[in-house]
Amino acid sequence: MKLINTEKAPGAIGPYSQAFEVNGVIYTSGQIPVNPENGEVPEGIAAQAEQSCKNVGAILEAAGSGFAKVFKTTCFLADMGDFAAFNEVYGKYFVSKPARSCVAVKTLPKGVLCEIEAAAEK
Repeated sequence: MKLINTEKAPGAIGPYSQAFEVNGVIYTSGQIPVNPENGEVPEGIAAQAEQSCKNVGAILEAAGSGFAKVFKTTCFLADMGDFAAFNEVYGKYFVSKPARSCVAVKTLPKGVLCEIEAAAEK
């Protein structure tokens, strides 16, 4: 196992890591829309989805991978009413159309509207 860590994505807010590489597969932790430069969360689902995608991308890049190599994502939404707006942003990043689960949850850390985790080839 190889620990993946980058300052270009927010640090963990609990006892977990940003990602691990295991047997050539990168597993990211869920990425919420926290800007790693200032710790702020943007307003609205579109801006939050954008930041979450950027955070996932930064971790994938640090691991020597990228969006084109993602084969599975799990997405969490605080409100399924945001599904269409979330998909609009998500589709700009995950152009390979990986397998995906998308569920609504009661709450997410820091009161954010979305969270994304990914699994990718190195």
